[in-house]
Amino acid sequence: MFLVFVLLIATLLSIYVLIEPEWLSVPAIFLSVGLFVLYAFFIVIFVGFKDSIGMTHRLRSLSLIITRYAQGEYGVRAYDYSGDEDELSRIFSEMNELGEKMDNQVQSLERLADENAELAKMTHNSAVIEERQRLARDLHDSVSQQLFALSMMAEAAVKQMDTKPELAKGQIADVAAAAHHAQAEMRALLLHLRPVYLAGESLIEGIGKLTEEIAGRNEIGFQLDLPVDEVALSDAVEEHVFRIVQEALSNILRHSEATHIKLRVTNDEERLFIHIADNGKGFLLDEQIEKKTSLGLQTMKERAEEVGGSFSIRSQINEGTYIDIRVPLKGVS
Repeated sequence: MFLVFVLLIATLLSIYVLIEPEWLSVPAIFLSVGLFVLYAFFIVIFVGFKDSIGMTHRLRSLSLIITRYAQGEYGVRAYDYSGDEDELSRIFSEMNELGEKMDNQVQSLERLADENAELAKMTHNSAVIEERQRLARDLHDSVSQQLFALSMMAEAAVKQMDTKPELAKGQIADVAAAAHHAQAEMRALLLHLRPVYLAGESLIEGIGKLTEEIAGRNEIGFQLDLPVDEVALSDAVEEHVFRIVQEALSNILRHSEATHIKLRVTNDEERLFIHIADNGKGFLLDEQIEKKTSLGLQTMKERAEEVGGSFSIRSQINEGTYIDIRVPLKGVS
């Protein structure tokens, strides 16, 4: 517009200077220029007002689509009805592409969540089946065989009762010892089936109740050294630690023939320490690793490592077993 204005003035002045027609005078030049400026002013205002309305509408459409996206409605699309090919139209196109990508990502996340839920369900079912199979093996390998041995020894004692009463008396004593051992084995398996969840209790409270329950059902004594104040562990870590202690006590009941257990829990600013010692028959650790009964030891070690801790065990024949567990406290890197 400004260029047209300049060209108009230049043209009129050139005609006036070179030709000097009668109809063209200085007042006529200024009148023409003034009328042009006036018309141009109104035209510019009209065109600008019209364009501003269209621009406002387009900007509102973009603002609305952004708001809808912020609310998670990625399926909506923005349409530019102006027909203009400018930066705003490109933004409209890119916003629609963004919405489509985000919508696809949300659908992918939903599918992934469903798959994870299904996988978690399958994993849980698999863990339940595996645990049942393990308990079935334990029952067959320990209690079932012991009960079979009990029945055989009892039958032999009955046959020897009249002819060899002293021999029968010794066999009955063996039956009583085997029954006692089978009973301890069964109680240990029942302890393993005890719910691992603390049910709102703290770790220290859970350990106290667990040892009290074991002492009440078995001929075994406990020497406890538990802190008065609670330790700073997350709920998940407390569950892991409680399960390790539960597994350790279950193994003691099943294999050690111990009559006394020392359990000490201490902590400093960085770590929680748990020490478990029994006066049982002990075992050779190198030989135990080769046996399937070492699975419980490996499980306890893996549980401790899962929460950033460590698990160590020492044992010798007729010298008992000593377990040390170290777990970092909450908030410690």
